[in-house]
Amino acid sequence: MPGSDQRPLAGVRVLELAGLAPGPFAGLIFADYGADVVRVDRHGDSFSTDTLTRGKRSIAVSLKSPDGISLVKTLVGPQTSGKLGEWRADVLIDPFRPGVLERLGLDPKDLLKANPRLIVARLTGFRREGPYSKMAGHDINYLALSGVLSMLGRAGDKPYFPANLLTDFAGGGLMAVVGVLAALLERAKSGKGQVVEIDMVTGTRYASIFPLTVARPSTGLPMWIEPRGENWLDGGAPWYEVYRTKDARYMSLGAIENHFYRAFLDIFLKELSSHASELPTPPSPDTQYDRAAWPDLTAFFTAGFALKTRDEWARIFLHTDACCVPVLERHEVDAQGRGPGEPGRELDTDEAADGGGIPDPAPRLVRTPASAGAAMGPFLEPGRDSVELLEAAGLGAEVKALVAAGAVSAAEVKAKL
Repeated sequence: MPGSDQRPLAGVRVLELAGLAPGPFAGLIFADYGADVVRVDRHGDSFSTDTLTRGKRSIAVSLKSPDGISLVKTLVGPQTSGKLGEWRADVLIDPFRPGVLERLGLDPKDLLKANPRLIVARLTGFRREGPYSKMAGHDINYLALSGVLSMLGRAGDKPYFPANLLTDFAGGGLMAVVGVLAALLERAKSGKGQVVEIDMVTGTRYASIFPLTVARPSTGLPMWIEPRGENWLDGGAPWYEVYRTKDARYMSLGAIENHFYRAFLDIFLKELSSHASELPTPPSPDTQYDRAAWPDLTAFFTAGFALKTRDEWARIFLHTDACCVPVLERHEVDAQGRGPGEPGRELDTDEAADGGGIPDPAPRLVRTPASAGAAMGPFLEPGRDSVELLEAAGLGAEVKALVAAGAVSAAEVKAKL
């Protein structure tokens, strides 16, 4: 029996206080799965550098204005009696440092008293309690305190951070989504909302539970018991590595299990047979896990991959179990993750220049009307939807007064005043 074509979060309303990467990313995921996500931008801003805007709308509110704070309280408050169609948030995303909401007069405890069904997702970098809680920080700092940064990098070199992907997005945004979804499920049973606390130090440790657990000496597993950069999955093993090709591009090799490694070697050695005199001694599949053989393996693979172009190797290993595929540039990948030579549409000129289509995790599901903003491009004009949202909240008669009081920015109204 076919499943529903309705996006699973259709009908859920999210108020996202504008912030940096993790909050907007959580909002993007909610919007992609059908929620009506409204970003609260700063009053007076005409542009935002946030590009995680697909499917969202914007209202620009002054959080320094009593009228602005009152408006936010209305948007996260309970439905007014007799007006069940009014726009009211199910979820509030708080991206601020500890204490900011309270100082603004938006203490989550008070918001929950006013609307017991509200879910407040509070995203902080450092843990909410402790010596770092009041400090400014970014992904690299939270990663450092998680204990995970010390495990990343090449042998003999300093720790290396994976841009801001692991902490901002995995340990922050994704963990916020998981927490909110769990709270929504609980609310369906109890009728009550709650505060969901997410800090990126703890979230990163959770997202990194595999290496943190495997690295314990008590596990007795060989995958991650050596110093940084000397383990199976962190650049230590030659059969889990990236190799430069003849045209200065790269192939990825991930033949962890011996039967995959044997499949890789069979193909690799066959393709290099005519170059035997130029290469070191060919490896045996029986020495895969022998650390003493790894330096020679690395030298052989490095020399071998350098004899053909990336696309030549890609064609050779396509449709095999060698666990060897090309490292694609961002402009080579379409929205479904397809690359050159794979079935699917070709990237058009604009997509190629822009780094390829941006992936949507639920392409099968239809969009709800609330996601109409998806076609507007990567940037969302602050306050673009202020009038529409205020009218949906039952405040249509107050729009001009709110704008005149400096509580709300609404370009549509300003143009008419």
